[in-house]
Order: sequence, then C-alpha cells, then structure tokens
Amino acid sequence: MPLVKVSPVETLRRQATRSTHRIHSLPQLVLMPHSRCNCRCVMCDIWQANSDKRELTRADIERQMPSLRNLHVQRVVLSGGEALMHQNLWLLCELLRELDDQLQITLLSTGLLLKVFAADVVKWCDEVIVSVDGSRAVHDSIRRVPRAFDRLAEGIAALRVLRANYPVSARCVLQHNNFRDLPNIVAAAHEIGLNRISFMSADVSSTAFNRPEPWEQPRVAEVALDRTETAEFAALVEDTIERFASDFASGFIAENPDKLRRLPRYYAALNGMGEFPETFCNAPWVSSVVEADGTVRPCFFHRSLGSIHERSLEEVLNSPEAIGFRRELDVKTNPICKACVCTLSLGRRTPA
Repeated sequence: MPLVKVSPVETLRRQATRSTHRIHSLPQLVLMPHSRCNCRCVMCDIWQANSDKRELTRADIERQMPSLRNLHVQRVVLSGGEALMHQNLWLLCELLRELDDQLQITLLSTGLLLKVFAADVVKWCDEVIVSVDGSRAVHDSIRRVPRAFDRLAEGIAALRVLRANYPVSARCVLQHNNFRDLPNIVAAAHEIGLNRISFMSADVSSTAFNRPEPWEQPRVAEVALDRTETAEFAALVEDTIERFASDFASGFIAENPDKLRRLPRYYAALNGMGEFPETFCNAPWVSSVVEADGTVRPCFFHRSLGSIHERSLEEVLNSPEAIGFRRELDVKTNPICKACVCTLSLGRRTPA
C-alpha cells in the first residue's frame, strides 16, 4: 500500500490509543460497500448471501463524516463482497475525498469488473489489490467463474492504459486446491503485470466471510491441508524461496522467506502438529471494519461492537464495551487471534 506520512501529532494520537484503549486515531477504516460477490470461491461463503443485496448508502457515510474526521481516518479500504457491484461506489468515494485531500483509497477486488470501471477506478482509487488464486486454469476453477483469470488480466491492462504506473498488487490464499501451484502463481503474477503478490493461509475456523457458525470438519477438509499435504507444502515453500530469491529480494513477493514459512506451520497446527505461529497484530487499535449492513467489528474475525445505524462510528468504537474488549485482548493468547490468517501490524516493526 502507498505510505501515508505519519506526523508527530498522529504518532501521539496512536500512542494515546494504545495506552488508554480509547481510539484517538483510526488510521485505517475497512468498508464493505456491498454484500454481494461475483465469484463463488470454495474457501469463502460471501457469495451464498448474494440474494440479500445489502449495501452502504451515501447517506450512511454522510452521517459518519464527523466520526471519520474526529478519528483522523487516513486510509479507507473498500472490501467486500465485490465493492464494484455497488449501485454507485463513486458517490461514496467522492464523499470520502471531502475528508482530506491526502486520504488514501484502496480497492480490494476480484478483478472481474476492473475493465468495465477502469476510468473510475483510476480516478478515485489510489491502488487496487486483486485476488489471484492460481495460474489460469487453477484460478478459474477456484473462482468458479469462466475466464476469471483472463478478465482479471484484461482489467489490469485497462488500468495501465489509463495510467501506465497505476499500482496493482495481489493477494493469494494458499489452500488444498492450489498450494501445489505456488511457483506457477508467482509466474502468473509477473505475466499479468502485478507490482507484487502476497500469500496467506485459508481461514477455516472463524465466523468471518458470511459464516453464521464455524465450518464443520467435512467443509474444513475441502480447504485445509492434511498432514501429508502440509509436509509437501513445507518442502514446496523451501523450493520457492530458493527458486524465486530475486522476487523476495525485490519485494515482488511481499513476504520475506520466514513469513512464507509460517503458512505450512499454520496448517501443521490445524493438524495437531505443533503450535500456531506467534501472532503480531494491532488491528483493533488502528483499524475497524464496517460491513454492508452497518455492523462494526474491530477486525474481520472478532465479534460485532455495534452498528452505525444505531450509534455513530466514534461512539461504537469508544463505547465502554469496545474499550473493555481492547483492554482485555491479548492477541498472543486469544483463540481467534492465535488462529488468524490475516493480521495487521500497522506502524510496528515485528518479527517475521
């Protein structure tokens, strides 16, 4: 993500947040503008609620503008579902830009609609992060959408026609259906012109991503790696570290080698073969998630703190319940945090 300069005053605000557990600054806000998705990925259940058609309106955001100013939001991440399926996403972006001309807007996307909305994406968003699940055939199989990989590539090309150096990176969830494709994924990322790619494990234990209850074992087995696959994955990671040394050195692969090694360790822990890698995360103190129905969470995985339809975002985040949650949260021992696959460590230097 493009760096946002942190002023001395902002540094003091963040320190005050950490010491008091009251949010004085919220550097990053994740908005889910739309509840639907245009993919049907095996490792995600968001698409199963496509009939709900919930979305955040301009009025919803307008009511929260005082909170966003008071909380000194510096970056808004448009997540989903697929944010580009929103009835008029650009009205929301126009309103958000009124907060601060230095505000950064990041779009997370499946990439299927990038070509259609390329001009607006380049106008309103500072960067795009797409989902890549494999080389062409593997990606299409996991997304369960015909030509998903080609449409993603066409979308990236359309952005670059409008702005040659427009930043597009990718996230890839490595799981049962694609872990063997890891070397081909790196090659495919180069092929479609990505600036960088990062890798993560599949979340199989939380209630995030439209899961009323955690998955039961048959569904977990469809996505997670078993013991034999975990050993195979660990060896493949070592091979990738050796073969793509230049991509690690340049930062094209976002993780350093030790961080990539955490992925097979995660699956090993799921199989009872050791502990989960130690968690380093400060998301609840520097970020928040607002879902399409107005639900406010400290991150994707923890329980709701309230709703923007009942109180302002500032009131929700600084309620006695929310402050108490942060005060009592130990990310190194909390069961949800220990098994987390998507940590945030904003403004902190942490071990691999």
